[in-house]
Amino acid sequence: MSIAIITGSAGLIGSEASKFFAQKGLEIVGIDNDMRRVFFGDDASTTWNRQRLERSLGKQYKHLDLDIRDQEAIAKLFQDYSKDIALIVHTAAQPSHDWAARDPQMDFTVNANGTLNLLQATRDFAPQAPFIFTSTNKVYGDTPNRLPLIEQDTRWEIDPEHTYNTGIREDMSIDQTTHSLFGASKVAADVLVQEYGRYFQIPTACFRGGCLTGPNHSGTQLHGFLAYLMKCTVTGKPYTVFGYKGKQVRDNIHSADLINAFDAFFQAPRVAEVYNTGGGRYSNCSMLEAIKICQEITGKELNWTYSETNRIGDHIWWISDNAKFANHYPNWKHQYDVPQILREIYEFNQERWEKETI
Repeated sequence: MSIAIITGSAGLIGSEASKFFAQKGLEIVGIDNDMRRVFFGDDASTTWNRQRLERSLGKQYKHLDLDIRDQEAIAKLFQDYSKDIALIVHTAAQPSHDWAARDPQMDFTVNANGTLNLLQATRDFAPQAPFIFTSTNKVYGDTPNRLPLIEQDTRWEIDPEHTYNTGIREDMSIDQTTHSLFGASKVAADVLVQEYGRYFQIPTACFRGGCLTGPNHSGTQLHGFLAYLMKCTVTGKPYTVFGYKGKQVRDNIHSADLINAFDAFFQAPRVAEVYNTGGGRYSNCSMLEAIKICQEITGKELNWTYSETNRIGDHIWWISDNAKFANHYPNWKHQYDVPQILREIYEFNQERWEKETI
């Protein structure tokens, strides 16, 4: 019996990973205590997604309502499955800048201490298993905002002569920059994942994602950009654009594309790797461009307002350079761009969202 332990298993990436690796024949042990509901309210609850997983995967999926901060419970789980553990995919996190500033202790214990508990349990009981961590581009803080950016009609763009024109590489410094407290806790986790790999020769990888998205995202105002934008367009809920004239740029990677990258690493693991992973030049948009696409897909006008105040540490322009990962795993390719992603989000969620407004 080969086991995949997946944290945050009812979330966007965790649920996609659960479904994917179950189809590959692994037994899934999912860890998710719906902290997303605590962070962002009832609308962000992942209960619906957990139930969908349990229905679709049946006995192949075992759900555990564990908190990754519980060191003893995590250690016991890993000890129970021990040598049967073939893969760890760690997606559980507190993912919001704003929420981290309100409760730094909670943010750090979830993101940093929780990751430490999982790494130590892996070292003790399953050091042979690849450990995949969903890190974030926020480990670079606001350093990207110092890049030479040019204002265009609907977006900011980088100077075409700059070395990062194809996207930001892993050689950007993570030091001497404003991270936000969320970014700082993810830096701690990211460095721990690298160190457990390098120091103990465990096959670990940090995937530093930009905007991770897809139809299973329980998007909210504070996290889940494209999914929440589409939800507001469908339901008429007001949406606020924060700063940068709405021209801030994000690359967006579909959860399926990211999980295919995870699988490539799982099939041929390496030690202590770090990868910038996003939509890259293939899949990116500004806020204004995303609003236009949402309105075209739904045939509705988004009820949005603009706030001059940007979020602290927020990026003006972020596009990932995926070249390092593509060089290591040349068979991996993007399958989804932004219009495809938004249409799928709309078609998958439209009926459920409209019922919520009745």
